[in-house]
Amino acid sequence: MIEDPIVAEIRCFRNEHAEKYGHDLKRICISLREFEKTSGRKVVQRKPRLLQSKMGG
Repeated sequence: MIEDPIVAEIRCFRNEHAEKYGHDLKRICISLREFEKTSGRKVVQRKPRLLQSKMGG
């Protein structure tokens, strides 16, 4: 299988970012939220949709 260079670049960045925070998911999420706050971009948060049962109810 041929490796996509864009996918390889994303995986490399993701691995470097995880190493920076000791592969601690909590610390990674905190850093990403801080980045969202300081990026100046609009962050959209949608409410979860309720699933309807298959029985029609």
